[in-house]
Amino acid sequence: MIVIDAFSWIFSNSGAFFNAFNRHLLMCVLSLGIAFVIAVPLGFAVARAPRAAFAVVNIAGALRSIPSLAILSAAMPFLGIGLLPSVVALIVLAVPPLLLSTIIGIREIDASVIDAADGMGMSAGQMLWEIELPLAVPSILSGVRTSAIQVIGGAALASFIGGGGLGDFINAGIAIMNMPRLLVGAVPIALLAIFAELAFGALERVFTQRR
Repeated sequence: MIVIDAFSWIFSNSGAFFNAFNRHLLMCVLSLGIAFVIAVPLGFAVARAPRAAFAVVNIAGALRSIPSLAILSAAMPFLGIGLLPSVVALIVLAVPPLLLSTIIGIREIDASVIDAADGMGMSAGQMLWEIELPLAVPSILSGVRTSAIQVIGGAALASFIGGGGLGDFINAGIAIMNMPRLLVGAVPIALLAIFAELAFGALERVFTQRR
């Protein structure tokens, strides 16, 4: 069977498989982490400014409409090939969902809560850390979940610009019409995406209940 042949290849070439797996994880973690650092503070900064939020939301929406492969291909002429252009392209892919979810999370906070905090004499910093951020966490985690799934899938295409990762096995399988080799890359990517969906979904539910 094809699946058994795929697992047999993994056991026979465990070094190559885990090198690619670790590379895939590295790209995903780096890009998602940097995107988080960019998008969440920016979302908090513009959420209460209607014009700025309108502009940012529209730009983010435009970026979300660009296919993953197009973003990766656009990075190559400027940054060459390898890990750097792959991570930069994946950051572009990950920022919009995080940014939009942060803005939504802030805007969903009841204005009366903010007014009450202001009436109690809380500073802007105190309101941010003690009220806005805790209440916005479920929405932010929803964006993290969406971005993580997109990045895990998009990282498979990084193989086209020399990024490596599990996408190398998919490309090799297609090139030589070897379906077990294709599954060596495709199945772990699918499992990673499912894990991200379940893990971040569980965190989102926990923080929603606490909220």
